[in-house]
Amino acid sequence: MKDIFQVIDTVQLSEKATLLTETNNEYVFKVDPRANKLEIKQAVEKLFGKKVESVRTANYNGKKKRERRADFGRTKNWKKAFVKLADGEAIEFV
Repeated sequence: MKDIFQVIDTVQLSEKATLLTETNNEYVFKVDPRANKLEIKQAVEKLFGKKVESVRTANYNGKKKRERRADFGRTKNWKKAFVKLADGEAIEFV
């Protein structure tokens, strides 16, 4: 298993993520693209000490970037994880 700090990159704090937190008790994380659902679940449980009910993931392709030239590069691909906690559990981000 990977180190838990390599699996979870950042917390996504947006309007949609906040709405999911308030209504469904789901938290959104940006994770390593090679991490699977089991590794994400174990990382959240160890890092925050909370009981995870389910994990959903979504893969995103990097965007094309071009700066005044014919050749272009890309931003890297990334993965988002929607982690649903058990009833009565909550994570406080301060």
